[in-house]
Amino acid sequence: MNAQRETALVTGAGSGIGRAVATAMAAAGRNVACADIDEGAAQTVADMVRQHGVDAMAIETDVGDVAAINAMIDATVEQFGSLDVIVNNAGVTRAAWIMELTEEDWDWMHRVNAKGVFFCLQGAARQMIAQGGGRIVNIASIAGRGFAGTSNAAYAASKGAVISMTKTAAQQLGGHGITVNSVCPGVTLTPIVEGIVNTRASERGVSREEIIEVMTRDIPIRRANDPEDIAALAVFLASPGARNITGQCYNVDGGLVPS
Repeated sequence: MNAQRETALVTGAGSGIGRAVATAMAAAGRNVACADIDEGAAQTVADMVRQHGVDAMAIETDVGDVAAINAMIDATVEQFGSLDVIVNNAGVTRAAWIMELTEEDWDWMHRVNAKGVFFCLQGAARQMIAQGGGRIVNIASIAGRGFAGTSNAAYAASKGAVISMTKTAAQQLGGHGITVNSVCPGVTLTPIVEGIVNTRASERGVSREEIIEVMTRDIPIRRANDPEDIAALAVFLASPGARNITGQCYNVDGGLVPS
């Protein structure tokens, strides 16, 4: 272990945006704790991270469980000696019309997307206050800004909560040398989005390519995000160049939704 390296903790690191963020943090020279509910996926990404010449660890974590969050943070600090950056990326959703959503859907999404983000933020901040500072990056969504193409209303509400808590946390943690920002991805080609594409294609009796065309045709630059597009901004917000940026929520959506 190189004690001089910063440490980044990434939740939902096993695939999609989380995997891209974990590898980008490693490419930027940070040790990375890869947390995911799927331990095998987390371990695969940790192995990828090590190829950048940094240290990595895999942590099986359910971010809807506060005790598991605390154990994740403790394990990260025990392994690397510090927690300098956390990227709260873990999230869940499904394609559903507003009248199809159930209480179980609401609780499932908010348990991970809102409760999970808050208590990961709080737990990381507790460690960062003791260290004298840090960087918190929350992965929200343009769904939280009213994007009409959201997977469902409960998901949009959970991401709106992330945007709101980002602003409040930035105000309350700034005096401790902690910045808090969020990234709001637009249409991003991840396994979750692929699942929504396949569901909508099946429901409408069309090809997945037609669904993707519908999802991207209103994007001014005419392309969906790759996960690496989100990772690039997360790395910047964790960098010294962003030291005076906090309480901000940045869209990465090709111009689809006004900030």
